[in-house]
Amino acid sequence: VDVAPKFPGNGMARLPLPNNWKPRDYQVPLWEYLSAGGRNAVAAWHRRAGKDDVLLNHLACAAHERVANYWYCLPAYAQARKALWEAVSPHTGQRRIDQAFPKELREATSEQEMRIKFKCGSSLQLIGSDSFDSVVGSTPAGIVFSEYALSNPAAYAFFRPILLENNGWATFVSTPRGKNHFKSMYDFARKTPGWFCQLLTAEQTGVFTKEQLANELEEYQAQHGDVFGESIYRQEYECSFEAAILGSIWGDLVARADRAGRIGDVPHQEGVPVHTAWDLGFTDDTAIWFFQMVYGEVHVIDYAENAGRGVDYYADLLKGRVTQSGYQYGTHFLPHDARARTLAAGGKS
Repeated sequence: VDVAPKFPGNGMARLPLPNNWKPRDYQVPLWEYLSAGGRNAVAAWHRRAGKDDVLLNHLACAAHERVANYWYCLPAYAQARKALWEAVSPHTGQRRIDQAFPKELREATSEQEMRIKFKCGSSLQLIGSDSFDSVVGSTPAGIVFSEYALSNPAAYAFFRPILLENNGWATFVSTPRGKNHFKSMYDFARKTPGWFCQLLTAEQTGVFTKEQLANELEEYQAQHGDVFGESIYRQEYECSFEAAILGSIWGDLVARADRAGRIGDVPHQEGVPVHTAWDLGFTDDTAIWFFQMVYGEVHVIDYAENAGRGVDYYADLLKGRVTQSGYQYGTHFLPHDARARTLAAGGKS
């Protein structure tokens, strides 16, 4: 974008955008899609692949192609300030925000609000998904959701009607964090015509050498154990949605079962008792696992959970499985708190 001819008489010098930046080879498909007017993109890229570099520079161009408000949303407001507004690029020694949005283009800059008003009439503001309702009343024409896997998905749900009314666009970039809302967005984009969807691993981009990646894997395994360390590595550098969540109690065991091919479709065996194991809750979830013992193996065949429900609801749920799936129950395993007698249950456990 050559900003001076497009906005004559506003005091701007002749300045091409992007400013002293060009996409790396593997970033070109996303850049070209957005530059051609693409409205919706999902990019699952490995750590340090330059996700924000691409999108910051795209916003600089977009703001001078269509006069409007634009937002850059990170998971938390404080993170937006630290990772983008105040961060210095190790490649140029400039603040990242100053490199992508040269001061020659600005009419005003609010350090407190992390907001830039451009001479062309557009504006850019950094926001956090943890406080998305604080920008209510604005009308953005484009929003970037960075590290969307860690963001509050309610933010996009809140902004969607605004973008629809403004014929706006939204882009979602992140490294995976399990099968959460980002995985759902990725799956939707992959099968929806007109959407850009891409997954890039560290091996595909070549950002790191094989030796560097081997060292990363070794360090993760030294800190977190062989299985879980490899799971984290696969998440961060291979963009695996299957990797276990850091800090989960059974994460390493689930990852091991997944790698061994023990997670999949397990059919119900007729004539074999179905046992259940429970975790009771009311404000949090009651969880019920259904399993059978088949030739000495534990076959987990079903699962159910809900919150805010009484015992009668779960009794009906179990009865429903009998009529719908033909379950014949064996033993129901309940935790110790099932013994408690409550006033609400008429003094019964």
